[in-house]
Amino acid sequence: MSSRRFVTLVLAMLLSLAALSVFAQPNPAPAAPITSPKLIVPPAAQPSPQFDVEKATEAYLAQIPPAAKARSDAYFEGGYWLILWDFLYGAVICWILLRFRWSAGMRDRAEKITRFKPLQTFLYFLQYLIVTTILGFPLAWYEGFFREHQYGMATQTFGPWMGDQGKELLVGLVLGGIVTMLLFGVVRWLPRTWHIWGAIVLFACLIVIVLIAPVYIVPIFNKVKRLEDPVVTKPILSMAQANGIPVHDVFQIDASRQTTRMSANVSGFGKTMRITLNDNLLRRASSEEVQAVMGHEMGHYVLNHVYKAMYFYLIIIVVGFALLRWSLDWALARWGERWQIRGVGDVAVLPLVVLLASIFFFILTPIGNTETRTAEKEADMYGVNASRQPDGFAWAAVHLSEYRKMSPGPVEEWIFYDHPSGRDRIHSAMQWKAENQQLFK
Repeated sequence: MSSRRFVTLVLAMLLSLAALSVFAQPNPAPAAPITSPKLIVPPAAQPSPQFDVEKATEAYLAQIPPAAKARSDAYFEGGYWLILWDFLYGAVICWILLRFRWSAGMRDRAEKITRFKPLQTFLYFLQYLIVTTILGFPLAWYEGFFREHQYGMATQTFGPWMGDQGKELLVGLVLGGIVTMLLFGVVRWLPRTWHIWGAIVLFACLIVIVLIAPVYIVPIFNKVKRLEDPVVTKPILSMAQANGIPVHDVFQIDASRQTTRMSANVSGFGKTMRITLNDNLLRRASSEEVQAVMGHEMGHYVLNHVYKAMYFYLIIIVVGFALLRWSLDWALARWGERWQIRGVGDVAVLPLVVLLASIFFFILTPIGNTETRTAEKEADMYGVNASRQPDGFAWAAVHLSEYRKMSPGPVEEWIFYDHPSGRDRIHSAMQWKAENQQLFK
């Protein structure tokens, strides 16, 4: 590495550490996690002729201690700034790789090793991934390790956390390397219509990754096993059968080795689609809450949200590639020679592609969040109807308050929330309860 490159690297690291000193402001001390192994319904939320949805909602919100509320608000609002800093930090890394011609140097190094174009692309991507991982490590450490511990969300020590980072690096190398080789192959073979075929190839790769993730990728980081406890599985499987869901197993993941968060998810599609809950949910939640959460996840399955999300991202990818072709032509005409990039088919253009894509997705943040939030709202309502556990669902929202601000403003929610707010979710559950009080007499 030349002295100029070394100085640039040091400056980038110092700037990142300076940014972290701004982030690391005093925050409320971590509070003890809220547990509710036995369902407790606040008096104002008990069924009665005078049942008031607003009062019932406020009663559940009052279950959150003030210290916990202050902590979750600070945590979630800090995430707004991280969206911006992630974008700017990544943009600076891309600029460094282009401005100081590191990208061109990595391409030249790959070309000296082999003449086989796909292998050149892979060797370039290997260098690119290592360099960007090193440059991005300070922010990754702050965001994924320091801040999570600061707010009491993380359970890993530094060694295991670094182990997971290494696994992510290897998974990224394999999957990212394959996708990069395919896309640059398309650009070289079809120079006039690469933006059309590139969108198709990327969408196909996305489908494959979503398909294999539950079976082959998730187990790299966590143990996934069938849940055998009939006390938990029987009501869940009964609810699944009653709603026409052809599942015979419920899966559990050992998320507690990394986090204190409670969660469940539906992942994959077709034969690899799984409904999975984490061990924190099993340990800390009542059976009614587990049923409500799993009803929500079944809603994703029944309402075909995985498939609908794929259609949404197909549109995003097609539009993105069309804009990418125009913006790449413009940028390369202006700066390509200075950056020693030979054209769109030159693998050294990758940092520019990443930069333009990051701008595109940064601008689309509210749109992407709205699409996801809409699907989550639909799954919420399906889950309450399927489980008939509005109080369990309300407690699930209370638990999520550990890392989500419960009562945002409308603009705040539109921009930053990929799920309905906690207040909205509790209110919807209490509204359902108000209309179905006969079930609770």
